[in-house]
Amino acid sequence: MKQISQYSHKPVFWRNLVQGGFLLWCIYLGFQFSRFVAHFVSQGKSPLVTRPPGIEAFLPIGALVSLKNWILNGIIDPVHPAALVLFLTFLALALLTRKSFCSWICPVGTLSEWLWRSSERLIGRRIKPWRWLDLVLRSAKYLLLFFFVKLILFGMPGPALKGFLSSPYWALSDVKMLHFFTNPSTLSIVIVLTLAVLSFFIRQFWCRYLCPYGALLGFFSFLSPSRITRDINGCTGCGSCDRACPASINVSRKKQVYSMECTGCLSCVQSCPEHQVLQMGLFGSPRVLPVWLFPALVLLVFTFGVAAGMFSGHWHSTLSYRDYMQLIPMLNRF
Repeated sequence: MKQISQYSHKPVFWRNLVQGGFLLWCIYLGFQFSRFVAHFVSQGKSPLVTRPPGIEAFLPIGALVSLKNWILNGIIDPVHPAALVLFLTFLALALLTRKSFCSWICPVGTLSEWLWRSSERLIGRRIKPWRWLDLVLRSAKYLLLFFFVKLILFGMPGPALKGFLSSPYWALSDVKMLHFFTNPSTLSIVIVLTLAVLSFFIRQFWCRYLCPYGALLGFFSFLSPSRITRDINGCTGCGSCDRACPASINVSRKKQVYSMECTGCLSCVQSCPEHQVLQMGLFGSPRVLPVWLFPALVLLVFTFGVAAGMFSGHWHSTLSYRDYMQLIPMLNRF
């Protein structure tokens, strides 16, 4: 208890706690969903468990299609409604608490961060790309985002949206995603291992250079009222915050951090040796948020979004037992 009390005033303590909780939650969802699918693969021989709707958080591209369909046709997709609910929840998080999804919730971000932390402990250093190369590589995630936005938001008319959302492929997209992890191809294994190695040596490689989801959230986070603020009078210019920032933002040169790369991880806040010189604030106000309040806001927005989906009836899929019994054995045909 003494150790917990010692670290509880530090932002990274709370972030590790939240990250670990969400990672365990994702593992649980994956385990439950694999048991659900196994029932239908075995034609009812293995036990049936309840399908966890939260698994649809891993369907962001389909959620983008669902969002456009909702805007154009006024219909929330009944096949994977939780995908849209969670997608909108994460956009709301970006609007209110910057890209906190990336640094507090996303399991890929958590694993990527743990990999480069391990490299620091094991080899004591990491590779830092040249600044010009860093800028070039960072453009990749925005190009990927542009591709999906152009393909879906500008390239899919109303009938095409309805056709996709009513197709067997979309109905089984969560099952196909599961099979990516449980029955990966050789190419998939090579790609995942390559990304893991790169993330071990280069800080936040996937998040910083390739994740289009993070790029999208970055645009929304630019409008967020929460931002890191620096007391220029109390700052000694030691540069600890710059070295601690996983997004390589020069925090020590800014009065307020507006960058779309900022994930609200609060690493810079913890690294600052001066008392309350660097803090998370709202609208640039001199009043700063207590250490525990920012993660509380993240959890509150997430909980509210999920609860709104549940109570509005847009959480559980309308696919029936019979639908799954017919579709899942035909998975490889789609």
